[in-house]
This record gives sequence, C-alpha cells and structure tokens, in this order.
Amino acid sequence: MNIHLSHPGNQLSGELKITGSKSESNRALILQALYPEIKLENLSNSDDTQVLGEALKKGSGTIDIHHAGTAMRFLTAYFASKNGSDLILTGSPRMQERPVKLLVDALKSLGADISYEKNEGFPPLRIKGKTLTESKVSLKANISSQYISALMLIAPSLPQGLEIVLDGQITSAPYIFMTLEILQNAGIKGSFKDNRILIEHQEELPSKTINIESDWSSASYFYSLAAISETVSLSLSNYRQTSLQGDSCIVEIYEQLGVNTTFGNNSVLLEKEPCEMPMRIVKDLRNSPDIAQTIAVTCLALGIECELTGLHTLKIKETDRLVALKTEIEKFGARVEITNDSLQLFPAKHLKEDVSVATYNDHRMAMAFAPLALKVPLNIEDAGVVSKSYPSFWKDMEVLGFRVSNIFR
Repeated sequence: MNIHLSHPGNQLSGELKITGSKSESNRALILQALYPEIKLENLSNSDDTQVLGEALKKGSGTIDIHHAGTAMRFLTAYFASKNGSDLILTGSPRMQERPVKLLVDALKSLGADISYEKNEGFPPLRIKGKTLTESKVSLKANISSQYISALMLIAPSLPQGLEIVLDGQITSAPYIFMTLEILQNAGIKGSFKDNRILIEHQEELPSKTINIESDWSSASYFYSLAAISETVSLSLSNYRQTSLQGDSCIVEIYEQLGVNTTFGNNSVLLEKEPCEMPMRIVKDLRNSPDIAQTIAVTCLALGIECELTGLHTLKIKETDRLVALKTEIEKFGARVEITNDSLQLFPAKHLKEDVSVATYNDHRMAMAFAPLALKVPLNIEDAGVVSKSYPSFWKDMEVLGFRVSNIFR
C-alpha cells in the first residue's frame, strides 16, 4: 500500500490512545511463558508482539518470526533454555542477514545446543533446548541490548540464576534497566551495577498483574508533529512520568523545540509554546537510537542542522537506517553525511514536494517521515509496514486531520 499524505493546516488537537510498549510487552511475554501465574494488561497489538506470542504457543517445528528482531533474540535464549525443545527458528530474508552470533556464543558458553542451518553467525538456527547449567557469562558491552536482555529474561529460570559481566561502554543501558525492573516488579531479585548484572534463580512467583505502559517510541512521532506545528493540544495515553522506557527522553529533547509536556492521570498533554528555535541540535543517542529517525526528520522540517551520534546499532536494524535516512532525506533537497555511528544533517531552505519516501521494510522510516506532511505533501511507499509496531498509526493520523489516500500503482 502506497499512500499520499498531506494536512490542510498547521494546527493539531485531539486525544489518542497509543498501543502498549512493544519493548515491555515482548519482555513480559517471555517472563509469562516462564511463570504462567503472571497476567498482562495493555499488551502491544504490534506485529512483533503477536509473532512472539504465536511462536511461544507453537513451541516446535519451524518457527518463522518474519521481521521481528526482538523475537529472534528473545526466543533464541528462551527455547535454548527450555528443556525438550527441538525446532528451527527462522525469519525473513533481511532477518537472515542480521547477526546473532554473539548471543549464540554466549548461550553456548552456558551449555546451549544451537547450530546454524545456513550461514555461520546468522539465522536460521537449529535449537535443541536443555537445562543450562553454567551460571556466568561475559559479553562486550557495546552490543545490542536485546542480546543482554534475552539472557536476563531466562536467568531466573536457570538452576543457579545468572551473572552477566559486560566489557566496555554499554549501549542502550535504559533497555537493560527496563528488563531488570520488569523482573523486579514481578518479584525476581536482581541487580545491575558496575557492568555486572546478577539475576537470582526463582522457582515460582506469586500471582501478579503487569500493566504495560504505552510505547514512547510511538509517542515520538507526535512530539515531532507538535514541534513542526504552530499550535498543538494533543493528549496521549497510557503514559507515566516514571517510565521504564529509554525513549521517554523525547520529553526533554523536544522541550528545546517548544513542545511542553504535562503529565496527568496516565496520560501526557503536548502543547506548543513560543520559543527561539536552536540553529543546531547535537545529541548522543546511544541510549535511545530508535528515535534518531524522528529527530532527524523533525530537524529537516524545521530547517535546523543536527548531529546525532551513538547510532552504530542502526546499521543492523530492519534496514541500514543510516543509509536509508541519508537517501530519503536528500530527496527533499537537504544534505546528509553519515559514518558508522553518526548522522549530520544540513537542511534545505526549501523542501521539495510530492517526494516518494521508500520505507525499506522498516516501520520507523514510514512513521518518522509522516510528520513532514505538515510542511509539504508527500508519498509513503509500503505504508502498511507500520503494523510492525503501531497498526493504527494512519487511522490516528486521520483523527488529527491528515489526508491519507491510497495510491494505486
């Protein structure tokens, strides 16, 4: 589905309920599979979460998780530690290009039985589940936090728990703390201090309900809209001021772009305040790389130069997001320079109209560029890709007055 996107004005108002956090939901589902006494509320309705849930129910044969990178990492650890499992875990062609060797090596050091069906270091994986008897593992600290979280989630089910030692500077630490807090909220003892994570063994848990907060990554697109708009009164739920999600830093980042956030009863109210826009934004996003696309496109719309660093994990996402951002932003007339872990944007004085934005099977490419339609009409290719994390995104854009029309080709 290709769509044409535009907006008749430059003012936004409305109330939206955003789906539960994909990151929290996927962690909670693994925990629930290990401890069925846990109940979950406000679970994400994203493709990734549904794929993960279906894989946990199937539990054998060939399990295809399509584009769901989180599911690949979490399920690899889960099935490797589930005694008696015997299956092949695979995914889309792009998923089979995304490395998983560091996680597999870590699991093997704990005693796991995992082998590669095609290319060394990449899915598909043959997994024969068994009891993992070792209780300590070391990993480089700058790897994807999903590898570390995958190990943390199975840790309480291991006979002796697990100690994870991280070597070097940590990437995406908030996601590690998120995993730890979800474990702790469920009643599992654990700690994270001085690059050392310790999770204790837990035989069983008391009955517990976990309420999933709405997704801050999804909220970021509405912060972008608020920054680009002239006037805004936009309510989003279900959000908490004390969030587990690293992407909640969007609140502070967008303050300098005139977006004021007021926390209410499980909701946030976004309002635009007059301010002098900065000429340049510089941000280290190693703890929240998923909002890099959002920030870059906001700066493109506002004519602000930006330099974003700490982005090395973006190269192994659904697509190479750095290359994709450079390609698509430059279609609008701006200039972008990238390295292996950074992006620098030199905006254009005038944005080109009716540009067709390619999305590269990447939900965040589609949603990050959508707010630009407040400035110029544009086309989004393969717009249905948003279902990966936010299936109702285009309907919510229509609620806010955007004109969303299909392009038949």
